[in-house]
Amino acid sequence: MSDRFSRDNAIGKILLNWWEGLADDRASRAILRRAGNTTAVVLSAPYQHLFRRLSAAGWNEGKTSPLNDRLAAAIGLLVHVEQDGPLSPAKAMSHKAAGEERPAVSELRFMRLLESDSPDSLLTGLRRVLPLMEQRIDVIELVNDVLFWGDKVKKSWAYDYEWPART
Repeated sequence: MSDRFSRDNAIGKILLNWWEGLADDRASRAILRRAGNTTAVVLSAPYQHLFRRLSAAGWNEGKTSPLNDRLAAAIGLLVHVEQDGPLSPAKAMSHKAAGEERPAVSELRFMRLLESDSPDSLLTGLRRVLPLMEQRIDVIELVNDVLFWGDKVKKSWAYDYEWPART
């Protein structure tokens, strides 16, 4: 599957509907919140139910595809997102709350995130910074960035992050 998730395609709509439904599905939300890594996410019933719905709608990755681990990381993160916002992940990390002089995620912590080299390390790192961003982020963009994590996404994040001015 080379197609990305979007608000207009079938897999994107299923993902958004599933995420919106988490507000009323406390059991699935709790199971996925406790999942500490991608394996735990994949072994959970909520992920498997969603995976099958996505597969029926066009997610054509084989069982052993590395994109499935990345999808699991993205799903593990979505349960920590409270609000679908307009900001990309990097913009949300560098956003300054009203009255604040510093970005939500420090430059050092942002740089450490860019060094993530596996779906598990990205899941762990992003799960720790989501509360700093008030759990508000563009859901579809987050999923796509996790799915296609690599140099291209890292560079995009570096350009999107509003680096604090040096004095």
